[in-house]
Amino acid sequence: MSGRRIRKVDVAVIGAGHAGLNAIKEIRKQTSDFVLINGGALGTTCARNGCMPSKAMLEIANLMEQGHRLDRLGLGSDRGRDRADPIVLDELRELRDTFVDLILANSTDELGDELIEGYARLVTPNRILVDDGTRVEAGSIVVAAGGRSQVPEKWASLDDGTVTSESVFELDRLPGSIAVMGLGPIGLELGQALHRLGVEVHGFDQSLRIARISDPEINAESIRIFQREFPIHVGTGIEIRRDGRGFRVSHDQGSVVVEKLLIATGRVPNSIDLGWEKAGIMTDENGLPVFDPGTLQVPDTRIFVAGDATGAPANLQRAAIEGRVAGFNAANARPMTVPSSTPMSIVFSDPNIVEVGRRWDLLDPETTAVARIRFGPVGRAMIMRKNRGLLKLYADRRTGILLGGSMVGPGCEHLAHLLAGFVQQGLTAGEAASMPFYHPVIEEALQDGLWELQRALPSDQTVTAPSDVRTDDRRSNAA
Repeated sequence: MSGRRIRKVDVAVIGAGHAGLNAIKEIRKQTSDFVLINGGALGTTCARNGCMPSKAMLEIANLMEQGHRLDRLGLGSDRGRDRADPIVLDELRELRDTFVDLILANSTDELGDELIEGYARLVTPNRILVDDGTRVEAGSIVVAAGGRSQVPEKWASLDDGTVTSESVFELDRLPGSIAVMGLGPIGLELGQALHRLGVEVHGFDQSLRIARISDPEINAESIRIFQREFPIHVGTGIEIRRDGRGFRVSHDQGSVVVEKLLIATGRVPNSIDLGWEKAGIMTDENGLPVFDPGTLQVPDTRIFVAGDATGAPANLQRAAIEGRVAGFNAANARPMTVPSSTPMSIVFSDPNIVEVGRRWDLLDPETTAVARIRFGPVGRAMIMRKNRGLLKLYADRRTGILLGGSMVGPGCEHLAHLLAGFVQQGLTAGEAASMPFYHPVIEEALQDGLWELQRALPSDQTVTAPSDVRTDDRRSNAA
């Protein structure tokens, strides 16, 4: 180890993403003796190639779609709407760079010697070796190393001509055609955006579900809606081979030739590369450390994991909360725990796809009341010409307490927050329906659903919430 720089600190944080930066905020309240280690470009996943640039692409794509609607009404202009590659891509990168600069200006730009730029690996539970040769000895360690797109091994050799959510925003031009492999939230959002920007899109998923939706009715409705825009093939075998400069994607119903592939089959935590087992730390079947989902602590160590490093689905708000808990616990002797909250998942496609509260596949059909409301007759949705979709709500039949819901429709990102608040408070369907609603708004669909759910319930209900209604469905791999 001679010749290497040795840093001894109270706390070391691995990863300058959203979880890591929030950990630093808590650590600074207790000590100034810390380092932040980051490999690769600075700037959070959300700002650089995640939720913000993807939503910017969707916003521009939806503006293009609205322009086509104006054209059909004779109120617009076709000029520049067929393909607008330079304008769109330059606008996306400008917005992306603005997001990144804002993050850096309020975080790592303020750091001096506390920032070590390089990739880390664990040597022991309190020693870190950075690839620039620095050795860090820390009293506590926060692992918030983020995640990356995972390309299946069978497609790894096709890298020339493939893009991921990290690289799609770096394209010099939009392709004429693309196959989206994987229709989870990322694949569905980017696929729809590219379609509305003039790209010929074909979507594929070997699963029967899209957007990770567990309710089969909402899943089927979502597939019907999105197939009106571009071809979607689910539950199908897929084979890909080169075809000239592009790719031939064969599936159970035929084949299609496309210019590029967008691989959106999942993400993998960067923390699998830290060398846990060599450092003497037990891992699970995914190569991730076993940890307490409450305190985020790896047993028998002073290591805490947060954000994508836990292996849970990416979620900025959860990463921020976990980062703060991990940072607090790393700098304090008495630990705090991650607060429970109502699970909420939003896919920002048009229309939105939403899950709130308890997932459909975890409900007991014998004790669950269900209400269904279609967006077709909702006045505001009709005015917007976006009245396709379905909303389902779930309640405990014994108590009337709301358990959650699932929906695909216009403005469901807002309905999700209302519903999550009702579930978090342990309200009954009737209590939630009696909350203030206005007219004409999309939220009336939620109110109608609540009244429908109330009518499906018996009248002799108590008001005691089941103990697990508000349990966050974070993946727990604690021993």
